[in-house]
Amino acid sequence: MSKNDRKVALVTGASSGIGQATAELLSKSGFNVYGTSRSGTQVGQKSYEMISLDVTSDESVEAAVSEVIRREGRIDLLVNNAGFSVAPAGAEEVSIEQTKSIFNTNFYGIVRMTRAVVPHMRSQGKGRIINIGSVLGFLPAPFMALYSATKHAVEGYSESLDHELRTRGIRVSIVQPAYTKTAFEANLLEPDLKIDEYEKIRKALANRVIEAVEAGDDPSVVAKVVLKAAIATDPKVRYTAGGLACRLRFLRRFAPAFLVDAGVRKDLRLDA
Repeated sequence: MSKNDRKVALVTGASSGIGQATAELLSKSGFNVYGTSRSGTQVGQKSYEMISLDVTSDESVEAAVSEVIRREGRIDLLVNNAGFSVAPAGAEEVSIEQTKSIFNTNFYGIVRMTRAVVPHMRSQGKGRIINIGSVLGFLPAPFMALYSATKHAVEGYSESLDHELRTRGIRVSIVQPAYTKTAFEANLLEPDLKIDEYEKIRKALANRVIEAVEAGDDPSVVAKVVLKAAIATDPKVRYTAGGLACRLRFLRRFAPAFLVDAGVRKDLRLDA
């Protein structure tokens, strides 16, 4: 397939982790891929081009999307992956400013990217948008309440958007991973209103998150699900990624609420 015949994909947060694995797999599978990061720096050998994009800036989003359209004339696939979280902490330890910051990247970033890309997809009469969500979009996350809230918002936005755009040839899907082996925990922001009463549980949960991430799925597991959603003839709205995510989705759907509640507390050792 010549470069001119390849579908064009734009992947945010593609410098490492899930974004990098997704961009690499899409490229190997025949997509012409543009990955993004705030710096846009091409570190190491990559099978796709990196461009600069800050999902918290309207101007940066518009400039990056316009640049891809200028070069390629189209965008067939948008993968919204960029995101971050606050280190485990009580909800009251996270200020309103930090709350705005995490929503600005994890949720409003997706809204900005979607608003910039959808007009081009509508003019094409087709397109795919895949949002990287989380099992924390359908499960509670004690001591990561704000992160969970952003992922719940992504769920509602994505499913609603899919209904809006489906008749215009555009489909929207959410990919829901569980713990994934990335440097995600290295980029966690410390809560800015620490309270002594929460110090012990903060430290315990920080260790639990590190332990769970180290035992988590490789980012390639998530990338394969993104590719599956991207090329599906009739894509689903939701895809779980990895065995744990699949089991958690099943439990959330069919298990009694008290069992899910007990499972969450046991996994995080909240009653230890």
